[in-house]
Amino acid sequence: MNATRRPVIALTGGIAAGKSTVEQRFRAHGICVYDADQAAREVIEPGTNGLAQIVEAFGHEVIGADGRLDRPAMRQRIFADREARHTLESIVHPRVRLWLQQRALADTGPYCMLAIPLLAEHIGHYRWTDRVLLVDVDETTQIRRLMARDDIDETLARRILANQATREQRLAVADDVIDNSGDPVMLDAQVAALHERYLALTTGN
Repeated sequence: MNATRRPVIALTGGIAAGKSTVEQRFRAHGICVYDADQAAREVIEPGTNGLAQIVEAFGHEVIGADGRLDRPAMRQRIFADREARHTLESIVHPRVRLWLQQRALADTGPYCMLAIPLLAEHIGHYRWTDRVLLVDVDETTQIRRLMARDDIDETLARRILANQATREQRLAVADDVIDNSGDPVMLDAQVAALHERYLALTTGN
């Protein structure tokens, strides 16, 4: 751990595992959580160099009437084109990492948390974080929740899961694991215990 700054916890989890719910629990303890999804929106706002590079790579047809990225058009563009997806990621992902790192360095709390859905897929870029916290559920629970949340069938839910890291890959990079398959009381207890553990990391600096 780098003693010149406070601990940084990387929070991750598969789709529909309940990562956002866990974020809310840590925020209730007064901890700042910086979200990679928010970063991904901000780094390509109108007027940013990120959006300019997207236009240079894909053309003005991916820009909506409001001057922002037309996300449905962009999804269609990259859905079946791996090279296009890699091009978009090469523009957005480095900016997201910088956005997260800047906020982690500026944070004044006892520790801070970075919510990174695709952490396992890009773990090599986040070695500077201190611990990885995984929100974990089994695949059956993920599929059931995803079907209910997005009103989709099981076939589509399984296709979505197949495009993410596997549960085993996420577990392999985790230092701490929250089992989110139980009731809210069980979740609260796990978050409270981890909060105390992370506070101890802070005092140990």
